[in-house]
Amino acid sequence: MRNLDRKLVAGNWKMNLLRQDAQGLMAEIIGMLADEESRDVRVAIIPPLVHIGALVQQAASDKRIGIGAQNCSDKVSGAFTGEVSASMINSVGGKYVIIGHSERRTYYHESDEQLLNKTKLVLAEKIKPIFCCGESLTDRNSGNYFEIVQQQLTNSLFELAIEDIKNCVIAYEPVWAIGTGLTASPDQAQEMHAFIRKLVAEKYEDAIADQTTILYGGSCNEKNAKELFALPDVDGGLIGGAALKSRSFVDIIKALP
Repeated sequence: MRNLDRKLVAGNWKMNLLRQDAQGLMAEIIGMLADEESRDVRVAIIPPLVHIGALVQQAASDKRIGIGAQNCSDKVSGAFTGEVSASMINSVGGKYVIIGHSERRTYYHESDEQLLNKTKLVLAEKIKPIFCCGESLTDRNSGNYFEIVQQQLTNSLFELAIEDIKNCVIAYEPVWAIGTGLTASPDQAQEMHAFIRKLVAEKYEDAIADQTTILYGGSCNEKNAKELFALPDVDGGLIGGAALKSRSFVDIIKALP
């Protein structure tokens, strides 16, 4: 039976929206969610860093909504021009940080060691990491996608102590399905999510695996969300493009069983 505490829908706005547009979208989402007051669901809004403080204040009236960051530094502080620390994100009310998104791994060549350091710093600030893992189209076609995902988790996230892993969210994002319009089939999504939960159980314990939120993050939208979220090991979604449209995003939230 699905653990209801695992449910989460996170909207990754990526590098989109000026402040006025960001606040307008946030207002629309809050208004639509007001009609869903009985829904027991967590919602994470992950805007560009410069909007976090404003959106935290704007969303304060709805306790289901937490605002987060798309990235943070792997350093505590210091002469690292352009970087933003986990403690800075905490200081403006950030509740989530995406760690290891495929775009960060690909474009900025983030290493397993950096991702582990970021995760530890985020956890030290009582912020919840959304740790991403997933395979490329080449890996999928070659049949070694299980090995790739296991390696990504083993080399970073699974270095954490059991008390820390309890506070982490895992997001499976098949890289071949991000921004391409392609989506993993229900069988493919469930297979990988069940595999990830099995890895968590083997590394830690069954009870930890049962409470771990595992999100699907590959072109999930209002049309396919209901089918994906009905799968026993899919606890919600890390939403990209559809998160920039208020009606689509709220409909995805409503698709959670």
